[in-house]
Amino acid sequence: MEANENTIKLYYNTEVEKLQMPEYGRNVLKMVEQLREIPDRKKRSEQAYAVVKVMESLNPQVHQQDNYMQKLWDHLYMIAGYDLDIDSPYPAPLPEVIGSRPDPIPLQTRPIKARHYGRNIESILNLIAAEADGEVKTAMIRSLAIYMRQQYLIWNKDTVADATIFQDIERLSDGKVKVPEGMELTKLSADISFARPGMNLNFGRAPRVNRPFKNKGKKK
Repeated sequence: MEANENTIKLYYNTEVEKLQMPEYGRNVLKMVEQLREIPDRKKRSEQAYAVVKVMESLNPQVHQQDNYMQKLWDHLYMIAGYDLDIDSPYPAPLPEVIGSRPDPIPLQTRPIKARHYGRNIESILNLIAAEADGEVKTAMIRSLAIYMRQQYLIWNKDTVADATIFQDIERLSDGKVKVPEGMELTKLSADISFARPGMNLNFGRAPRVNRPFKNKGKKK
């Protein structure tokens, strides 16, 4: 059946060019295309400010970013395909800079000697090893030993002797840190409990109070 002249043609997004920045919508793209067709540079620059204002109202979350006005002007250039001759308050971005990937973050490939203590323990031990012998170093070793005992009990529910923690300190430091003779850690309370991360499901909730049941019936 042939379509008559009164048939309305519907356009779908799948039939048109993909948006460079969909958060601003296709109407902003049309505004930018009309902006490029303005022959007078001064008038074109004035209209560019108006388009940026529209973009700001359509994307208010951009205010949370640093230098958000410059980012809006960068987005204007990106929507225009970097083909926009205007007097902008900011330098035009370069496509090779915008499209470049960030430098990869180097990962720690060295295995952890004791996972239940974590990698930071090894860094702390290196700092302690560089400290001169004295009361300060002794206090640092004692504080670290108490922390390591807590970490140990999180993953191992059995009690742990002070000597085990002291041996771990010397082993993980490759003998660079020696625990002073006669050092003792504070005794743990019998009712203390160390929970694993994510296991305390009632964290942040107010304690539940059992209230006495009230009989709402009439007294006989």
